[in-house]
Amino acid sequence: MNQPLAYVHPGAKIAKNVVIEPFTTISNNVEIGEGTWIGSNVTIMEGARIGKNVSIFPGAVISAVPQDKKFQDEETVTIIGDGTTIRECVTINRGTSDRMKTQVGKNCWIMAYCHIAHDCIVGDNCVFSNNSTLAGHITCGDYVVLAGMAAVQQFCSIGNHAFITGGSLVRKDVPPYVKAAREPLSYVGINSVGLRRRGFDTDKIREIQNIYRILYQKNYNNSQAVSIIEAEMEATPERDEILQFIKDSQRGIMKGYFSN
Repeated sequence: MNQPLAYVHPGAKIAKNVVIEPFTTISNNVEIGEGTWIGSNVTIMEGARIGKNVSIFPGAVISAVPQDKKFQDEETVTIIGDGTTIRECVTINRGTSDRMKTQVGKNCWIMAYCHIAHDCIVGDNCVFSNNSTLAGHITCGDYVVLAGMAAVQQFCSIGNHAFITGGSLVRKDVPPYVKAAREPLSYVGINSVGLRRRGFDTDKIREIQNIYRILYQKNYNNSQAVSIIEAEMEATPERDEILQFIKDSQRGIMKGYFSN
């Protein structure tokens, strides 16, 4: 249902049962899936690919051109997964020639005033609290939680189920399943509360804790810790995921706990 006071470009592809509130602008080369609600004063620019049952609140700007001086107006997209909620004044920029897309997964909750820059890839079921900011080229796994006003430097990676505390500055890669806090950002334990909520049992949580004790609490360097984990810990999907994340890290992983 399009309000007469909204502008929808004739080239936009709008599915059935989409609600578009007054004073919203939808540009050419936009696709919006069934059951999506677009609040008032939203701007959806070229290249947006918005899934089903998405909610976009007033003031959001989706798929604006990247804030990147190297951008040459290449044809790129912004993808928003089914069931995601985007709250007031969120900005999500489309991709550049690096990845050709910016993507937010399914069932995410992006709270007010968050910014997701060009070429970010965000997994499913993520929660970004108010004013969280992703610079360009960032990769977030599934079930990542950023507490309020967290800021992530470009090219960082954040593993599945990681929790980053409010006001954190993320300059290094954050491995899966951990809690990250302090300045500089450090390992402060595993995200046991989040893991229990998602069905991880006590034995699996203990296994993950034991892996990170070797990595962060035994005074080994990363190479030594990886070798010990491979030799002494039973191969499981979680163990292998953690090890692969460390091996793939381009910026290096965050350090262990820093005492004052």
